[in-house]
Amino acid sequence: MNKIKNLVMLCATLGVLGSPPALAEVVVGVSVSTTGPGASLGIPEKNAVALFPTTIAGETVRYVVLDDGSDPSTATKNARKFVSEEKADVLVGSAVTPASAAIAQVAFETGTPHIALSPVTLPADRGHWVFRTPQHNSVMAGALVGHMQSAGVKTLGFIGFADAYGDEWLAALEPLLQKAGIKIVQAERFARNDTSVTGQVLKLVGAKPDAIIVVGSGSPAALPQTTLVERGYKGQVYQTHAVANQAFLSVAGKAAEGVILPVGPVVVVDQIPADHPSKEIGSAFVRRYEEKYGAGTFSSFAGHAHDVFRLLEAAVPVALKTAAPGTAEFRLALRDALETNKEVVGAHGVYNMSAEDHFGLDTRGRVLVRIENGGYSMIGQ
Repeated sequence: MNKIKNLVMLCATLGVLGSPPALAEVVVGVSVSTTGPGASLGIPEKNAVALFPTTIAGETVRYVVLDDGSDPSTATKNARKFVSEEKADVLVGSAVTPASAAIAQVAFETGTPHIALSPVTLPADRGHWVFRTPQHNSVMAGALVGHMQSAGVKTLGFIGFADAYGDEWLAALEPLLQKAGIKIVQAERFARNDTSVTGQVLKLVGAKPDAIIVVGSGSPAALPQTTLVERGYKGQVYQTHAVANQAFLSVAGKAAEGVILPVGPVVVVDQIPADHPSKEIGSAFVRRYEEKYGAGTFSSFAGHAHDVFRLLEAAVPVALKTAAPGTAEFRLALRDALETNKEVVGAHGVYNMSAEDHFGLDTRGRVLVRIENGGYSMIGQ
């Protein structure tokens, strides 16, 4: 009897030893703002992730998606959970700049590559592990300042978020405005969850600038827009690419008519030239997205999430030549591969990363549009 028992145990042991090892998988931790002030940005990003392929170069890719509520502290908790519990190979997010900065700190501390969905600006050491799919603010600001010059604008009013997004846009604008001979005559700030900006707008209107730029995102950016119209401002109003969604258009309504903003080419993919590099891939993604979520639901932010996959699709096969997913060696190799991505065509343009540039998009990643009849009309690049 003992011989039979020993034989059974030996066979079981051999069976375990002879079984194939568990297959490695690439784990992507995604923190997006599906609630809170950034929800109109984060929801389409989450929707886009649901459309991502689940394999790259023969490796299974698993996406773990959490809501950060547009809150940096929650984004930090999500990022730490991804790293410690899910063994994430790459972090993605967030929809809003302050939350992206929080995730970037975790990426820096843990040596995990991070693809931000906002144009967050970071110190060189903190930015070593961080890449972005949105256009750098200076790329978009350049298009707006060029239009201001051609329109004869000499004085400008500014009202922007009282956080990193507002700070970074102001920093991008100032040297371009100085070079163009345009002076900011009044600068005001507001919070993402403010319910009134009447005081700030009265100061702006009282300064009588030729034009005003609103630096906000999604539906919160509609508050200064509607208030400017209510207070009778007649000059040109500019907004940033962070309002390129239906939420802003719906909340601002007729007050948004005539607003000029820079957007990624995918936002007006039916209007860009046939030879634009993003025409084919952008058209295909918009079609697929709206087949899933309904006509008219696509927004610029879904495109930013889409381009995360494009960057990973190019970088993961390179990193796999060095190490297996789930290891520090793979995370480092993936970071290095992302940094050397060249001519990666996305919905928002063509990415060419480098050690000096972790945004990667050039002027092919922007067009200028005017809001007309609740939609976008392309007016230039």
